[in-house]
Amino acid sequence: MVFTQKHIINAPSDLVVESLQGLCAINPQLSLDVEHKVVYRKDQDRSKVALISGGGSGHEPAHSGFVGKGILTAAVCGSVFASPNASQVKKAISLLDNEAGTLIVVKNYTGDVLCFGLAREHHLATQPAKADKVKFVIVGDDVAVGKTRGSLVGRRGLAGTVLVYKIAGALAEQGKSLNEVHAAAQWVADNVATVGVGLEHCHVPGTSASDSEIGANSVEVGLGIHNEPGFTTLSPIPSAEELINHLLDLLTSTSDPERSFLPFTHDQSSDEVVLLVNNLGGISELELGGVARQAVKLLQERGVIVRRLISGTFMTSLNMPGFSLTLLLLPRTGHGNNPLSTDEILSALDTKTETPGWKWSASAVPSLPKSEAVSLQERTTSHSVKPIPASEPQAFDRAIFAACKALIDAEAEITRLDRIAGDGDCGTTLRDGAEGVQNKVAQGKILGLDVIQSIVSIAGVAEEQMGGTSGAIYSIFFSAVAQGLSTTNSSQITLEDWIQGLSHAQETLYRYSRARPPSRTLVDPLVAFIDTLRSGSTFAEAVSAASSAADNTANIEAKAGRSVYVESQQLKGIKDPGAEGVSVVLQAILKSLNA
Repeated sequence: MVFTQKHIINAPSDLVVESLQGLCAINPQLSLDVEHKVVYRKDQDRSKVALISGGGSGHEPAHSGFVGKGILTAAVCGSVFASPNASQVKKAISLLDNEAGTLIVVKNYTGDVLCFGLAREHHLATQPAKADKVKFVIVGDDVAVGKTRGSLVGRRGLAGTVLVYKIAGALAEQGKSLNEVHAAAQWVADNVATVGVGLEHCHVPGTSASDSEIGANSVEVGLGIHNEPGFTTLSPIPSAEELINHLLDLLTSTSDPERSFLPFTHDQSSDEVVLLVNNLGGISELELGGVARQAVKLLQERGVIVRRLISGTFMTSLNMPGFSLTLLLLPRTGHGNNPLSTDEILSALDTKTETPGWKWSASAVPSLPKSEAVSLQERTTSHSVKPIPASEPQAFDRAIFAACKALIDAEAEITRLDRIAGDGDCGTTLRDGAEGVQNKVAQGKILGLDVIQSIVSIAGVAEEQMGGTSGAIYSIFFSAVAQGLSTTNSSQITLEDWIQGLSHAQETLYRYSRARPPSRTLVDPLVAFIDTLRSGSTFAEAVSAASSAADNTANIEAKAGRSVYVESQQLKGIKDPGAEGVSVVLQAILKSLNA
């Protein structure tokens, strides 16, 4: 199945015009020729070079989102994934007619090149005196298309086209001549490379479902922005580091006879680039940030200097879940006949624009922050409390291990419950906490020979690795347990000490949470366990009481937590995921003690 076949539209035939009308509402500096689907600047300065681009719709914000001061003067929009016709383009050329001249920039797709080219020729046929006033640049930056395969038609145009717009547009705004703007645009087009990856193809509104699909555990490398297939599929999906390393190999290769397009030297610190990380429409900003970080890190490790990092949604394939990486290889001083210096290119990229499509980017070399985090355990003076062992240190260690394993094993079920009763992250949050505790055990920071400091370490894991409401609750709870245990006069932690610590933790938790049993939260089994243990019952009886309280959350109304916002009928028979997590931990500890 394709990523999604659902769309929020009135009618497929009206979608492009209605979208362009919305764009003009967003940016009142724009005008729209509805008949020809041409978006153009109202305030065009006809003493400066005009920039026209366009192509099929469905790649927003390209192309229309870049119309405005500092980038494009007009964009000509076809139907989704279909080139505009020559009449549309001719209308744009006539709307922008000026003495400084016009530069047309198009992606290298046959339809775009033919239709924009035909419009140029028709325009000049009627105005031969302006033969040198309308110039043309074709951008083909896709390294996925090998030299043999693309020998006749050339490479496809992808997100690198946006860098051509930005640099040429900034130079035009500065008042550069048409020849200067054209030469700069052509140079950028010749020195930019892009490769994209997708987890799935997209669906065009108004069309039937496609039979084309990428496997559930696969990613396609080199796919086009019109659902054209890539040149290879990787399965299973590699880690971000492995995938991006592969993409950078394709972009920077000088030994691959099919895909060596840019003259990288691979000498340490001699290659300088602009890196564009582009969302193809359907991945989250969270993932895109991770991609940007990984790409910068790996380029730095290769000795490539990233002079600018630009990241965001620039040229999409509707809602395709994927991204592309673009490298613009900056000129080396004294090498080649370059129309622009590196500083001039960077200045053009840094120039502020008045377009909704161009995302904010820093006018500086990107740097990855070094970790300066200090864990809760490190903030707590390790020797402020004399190490006190558990009454049975090895049993303590086994119990910790068992609880962690049980939470990890229960992740899927707890996540299932939370998708119904909450926001779907409880299982993964508890799993992350369990894995963090396991790491601390492996480091020797959680062990039965120093119970109080071990509990402090667990609180630190809850704070730093779990996050959210659950992380805060667990961190407060375990911090308070450690405080309660620290009042002991015993040489080892006894059952009475545990009761004292747990009771103090319950009081502390009540200070920060309004949840009281029965509340349909993790407080229900937690308090049932503590109260039962405090009454003189056995540990097994206390665990049984907690499990019963967790099971009972399936039959009571939510009074606290995210379940409050879910319809009661939907929660009927569904246990609270947080309560289930507490029950899983306590049952695992009991089982380990009886082993």
